Amino acid sequence: MLRCGNIKATIWQNVSEKGPFFATTFSRPFKDQSGAWHNGTSFGLNDLEALMNVAFEAKEWIAAHALKR
Repeated sequence: MLRCGNIKATIWQNVSEKGPFFATTFSRPFKDQSGAWHNGTSFGLNDLEALMNVAFEAKEWIAAHALKR
């Protein structure tokens, strides 16, 4: 998992008929009114810079690990 500010990128390795590949999900943790934690998948204006940064980090990580195969 990569993190930039409040935004998380989780990188998953999957397998298809063509072989293994990586996919990424992005989330933003938040507390609801009762205090329970959840992961949101929508991002406001104040989240977008962190989202761009963590997306770039995920791209770099995937590119580096894909080259090792």
